[in-house]
Amino acid sequence: MDPKGVYPILPTPFDDAGKVDLESMERLIRYQNEVGVNGVNIMGFMGESHKLANAERKDIIQVTMETRRPGLEVWVGIRTMGTMGAIEQAVEAEQLGVDAVFVAPVSIQNDNAINAHYKAIHDAVKIPVALHDLPDMFDSIVMSPELIARMAKDGVSNYIKLEEIPTGPKITKTMALADGKMGIFGGLGAVYFLEELERGAKGIMSGFSFPEVLVEIFRLFAGGDRDGAAAAFDRYASLFRYEFQPAIGLAFRKHAYKKRGIFRSDFIRPPTAVVDHYTIEEFERAVLRAGLSFDPPRLS
Repeated sequence: MDPKGVYPILPTPFDDAGKVDLESMERLIRYQNEVGVNGVNIMGFMGESHKLANAERKDIIQVTMETRRPGLEVWVGIRTMGTMGAIEQAVEAEQLGVDAVFVAPVSIQNDNAINAHYKAIHDAVKIPVALHDLPDMFDSIVMSPELIARMAKDGVSNYIKLEEIPTGPKITKTMALADGKMGIFGGLGAVYFLEELERGAKGIMSGFSFPEVLVEIFRLFAGGDRDGAAAAFDRYASLFRYEFQPAIGLAFRKHAYKKRGIFRSDFIRPPTAVVDHYTIEEFERAVLRAGLSFDPPRLS
């Protein structure tokens, strides 16, 4: 397994009553199949994993596995209060055939406790266990480059979704300490996608609602056309900035999927921030300025 490229963080679709909408989930995976992403990340923080029942998690994984095209990797997000719950979710995901799990740290600011959490999950499954480094959303828990490198060298985890700002210096330091044993992916709405690639990131794991844009940037960069990748990044940078707003970014993404006919509803399970109509219209204008549209995609 050598993951690289674009792995969108997918929102979980609900109907207007707040029930998981598996038909919309199927359309979402078909859309990812069509635009050429390398994998998908389901039930991450943006996927409202902390608001899902265990039975709902299983249904979402099953629909994703049944709908993905051959070769499309499926990664499953895990965030629990303790290690046993994380192991349970990881084991179930593995049994359902997923390719990897990406796991939030336990809420203890202690390197040994964090390492023990990830090692226990690693020992319970055969699939890769990736780190999810997002202090702003995970109780301010910081995983230092030294700790990340330690886990990489010990084989506890060899992949990370790194989202501690500033990402660039942490990527560089982590790569230097890990001796090439840690594969790093960016996130944060793709706001720093170009710079992360330039520093050696393997790709991006972002919830940006037009993943074909990320595929284009990565394709140009990986093909050696760095000027072309930079020009493409700059073309969409303002939209990255606007869509990736704390508290309301998920509303934009669900709105985009609904307007394109992929989701039937833009419902977000509470608690959630309320987004007014003017702000939604502002987002739509940002999409159009970037040269994108809300036309429904063709799905095979």
